[in-house]
Amino acid sequence: MQQSRRVAVIGAGAGGLVSARELSREGHHVVVFERNTQIGGTWVYSPEIESDPLGIDPNRTRMHSSLYKSLRTNLPRELMGVRDYPFVPREGEDRDPRRFPSHPEVLKYLEDFANEFGICKLVRFRTEVVFAGLEEVGKWRVEFRCENGDVDYDIFDAVVVCVGNYSEPHVAEIPGIDGWPGEQVHSHNYRDSEPFRGKVVVLIGYSFSGMDISQELNGVAKEIHIACRSAKTELLDTQSIISNASFHPLIKSLREDGTMVFQDGCVISADVILHCTGYKYHFPFLETNGIVTVDDNRVGPLYQHVFPPALAPGLSFVGLPFKAVPLPIFELQSNWIAGILSNRIALPSKEEMLADVKAFYEDLEAFGKPKHRTHELGDDMPVYCNWLATTCGCPAFEEWRKKMYIAIGIYKKANLETYRDDWQDNELIRQAYEEFSKYKYK
Repeated sequence: MQQSRRVAVIGAGAGGLVSARELSREGHHVVVFERNTQIGGTWVYSPEIESDPLGIDPNRTRMHSSLYKSLRTNLPRELMGVRDYPFVPREGEDRDPRRFPSHPEVLKYLEDFANEFGICKLVRFRTEVVFAGLEEVGKWRVEFRCENGDVDYDIFDAVVVCVGNYSEPHVAEIPGIDGWPGEQVHSHNYRDSEPFRGKVVVLIGYSFSGMDISQELNGVAKEIHIACRSAKTELLDTQSIISNASFHPLIKSLREDGTMVFQDGCVISADVILHCTGYKYHFPFLETNGIVTVDDNRVGPLYQHVFPPALAPGLSFVGLPFKAVPLPIFELQSNWIAGILSNRIALPSKEEMLADVKAFYEDLEAFGKPKHRTHELGDDMPVYCNWLATTCGCPAFEEWRKKMYIAIGIYKKANLETYRDDWQDNELIRQAYEEFSKYKYK
């Protein structure tokens, strides 16, 4: 017999919105807690930055979003939407019809989605969750700070954590960094290139934000130096794209005279270090008595990145996997959670889930994958999506999605500067819109 449960969803970004829809469709009573004044989470751009540009002062003023002004998606819109509400170009003022749209277009899509499925009425805005923990067996206490500053609480059958992964900066630890006199900024607090004009800038890290920001600094900064693991540069002919950038191995040490030494012995003087070093999973409100921990950015133990075995199904996480296509994963994860909570889908036993997690960790270690990459999917994303789809009784991950995900990854590596505007694969795009034609969308 299916059950209807009272579920708290923490966060009204993309993960929270999709989770709220799936849970509501399953017949659950949903309350979404959102500390901001609007939906969208990390897709809500603000030109403001934190009081500590490096993002390590615990008392700093905090900004949730990490968007820079010029950001465009690094995936084609056809891949990004939920299945039955595709992210197609829509008519309207200030819309961006490009295949790789700018960030305001993604926010508009999320607003369209929320309006289409009546999600905003489920959201308590300006309400920050300050505590979530077990009240008694099967009941979760959620304490929240209201707009007037008062702290209140409510009781739920389950809590779904959807707070996003791009607001708590991870900063490189380098010998001598405390005595280095230059400026330090995390990419979380990068908005545009102007503050770096005429300066010698060293970027640490060369993943998505590092690639974009280094191109934006080209012609603005006096010099650009990129410190990254060598494997990154082997894939890209970036020297010809970023004309005044020099690539280096990681920084060995920093000196009080403003110089830095790279691992190959090269020494330079620099004005700014820009840490493009990613983020830490951060759940300061969550109390599990040590059952769920964040260890070197591994949130665990979690069965299939979602359920802690000892607390399932009352506690779950949506959106932890990275190097993946977010919304389709949010949709499948939250469909799974909704089905588990309603008894439509059965979870394995606690012992079976823990054994699965243990085997997963052993596989990661055998393949030499470090702990901090536990939630990285990459090429394994279609396999993970198909596992979720099968478990939920949903259609399998469409073949065109797999092919498009692989194709754009290959094309991006060869055409880093231009891929957003010249990527074409008419057959895959045709297949996508043939799929979309099955669904009603406005």
